Amino acid sequence: MENGVGFFHIIWSIFWLFLLVAWFWVLISVVSDVFRSKDMGGIAKALWIGFVIIFPWLGVLVYIIARGDRMQEHAAEAMARAEESRRNYIRSVAVSPADELVKLTELKEKGILTEAEFAEQKAKLLAS
Repeated sequence: MENGVGFFHIIWSIFWLFLLVAWFWVLISVVSDVFRSKDMGGIAKALWIGFVIIFPWLGVLVYIIARGDRMQEHAAEAMARAEESRRNYIRSVAVSPADELVKLTELKEKGILTEAEFAEQKAKLLAS
C-alpha cells in the first residue's frame, strides 16, 4: 500500500512542478512583453509591472486579456528583427567566388602569386 501512495505522491509533485514552470514561463512572457511594448509609456509600464507584482494571478490574467493580441505581434516583430539581423550578418561576412577571383587576379598582377599558385588557388575556388 505504501508504494501506491508514494507513486501518486510523485505524480502529484510532478504535476505541481509542471504548473510552477508554466507559471514562471507566463510571468516572464508578460513582463518581457511589458518592457518590449513601444506603444506604452513609462508610467503605464510601471503600473502594469506593479499590478503583476502586487496581484500576480490577477495581474497576469488581466494583462493577457487586455493585451494578449499585442503580445503575439511583439513576439513576431522581435523574430523578424532577429531574422533580419541574421541575414545582414551573413551578407556582411559572405564572400562570393567572383570577389575571391578578383583578389587572386590582383595578387597575381602585383607579383605576389606565381602563375602556378594562381592556377592552383583558382582551381580550388572554382571547385568549391
